[in-house]
Amino acid sequence: MVSIHISIVEGNPHLRSLLTWHLQQAGYLVNQSATLQSARQAFLHRQPTLAIIDSDLPDGDGIELCRWLYQQKQSLILILSARNSEKDVVNGLKAGADDYLRKPFGMQEFMARVEVLTRRLGSRAAPLHLDYGQLKIDLAQRRVQFHGEYIELTPQEFSLLYVLAQAEGTPLSRADLLRRAWPEEIDNPRTIDTHVLSLRKKIETDPRQPNLIQTVRNVGYRFNLEMLAEMTSALEANIIASTKGNHNGHSINKIPAHNVSR
Repeated sequence: MVSIHISIVEGNPHLRSLLTWHLQQAGYLVNQSATLQSARQAFLHRQPTLAIIDSDLPDGDGIELCRWLYQQKQSLILILSARNSEKDVVNGLKAGADDYLRKPFGMQEFMARVEVLTRRLGSRAAPLHLDYGQLKIDLAQRRVQFHGEYIELTPQEFSLLYVLAQAEGTPLSRADLLRRAWPEEIDNPRTIDTHVLSLRKKIETDPRQPNLIQTVRNVGYRFNLEMLAEMTSALEANIIASTKGNHNGHSINKIPAHNVSR
């Protein structure tokens, strides 16, 4: 069986251990979190194939964690909940859960639900790499390669870059970036500016005149995929020219961005 990484976020230590034991016996790779905060930190480093989330965690609402994780579009989600009304189930599914299991439940039913969910991986497995020419994002190892070299990013910088790139050029507000990248900082939207500045120093040719991570006036930030495409085309042209014995230099023409300030 292909290794499937499952993360259990459950406040009850006895239930958490029991679920972990059964999943490991079935051949799954399992890690555990007891709180909302520890789960978020773990997900920043590596998002699981399947997240099993208790709706009532000691330090917060598991449904909110489900909503945040769903926005990353990398993990399947199973909610475990003592909230048994139809409204509760509907709210959980609308928050992004792929399935909702009401407590108390039998272990056979739990394992069957997990098996059904993981069976979907053949049709909806998330890509392990994002390739934008000169920029390659390795989602499994959480590494970034730029111009053929790996660059060191903090977990926060990686999450921010991934969210910006995944938006495919659409401007995102600071609040939206926080909500998608690391919602534990939601009370301080300006923290985005600090991380953008740090990220620009690592991937921009001239951080004072950024071309990749652009400031969109009165909105927030966007990632300039057009510039990446032009960089890639220019590099390919240089390679072709060099193979033909043409050693003349080629400059990269910058595409003007509308409604964008640096």
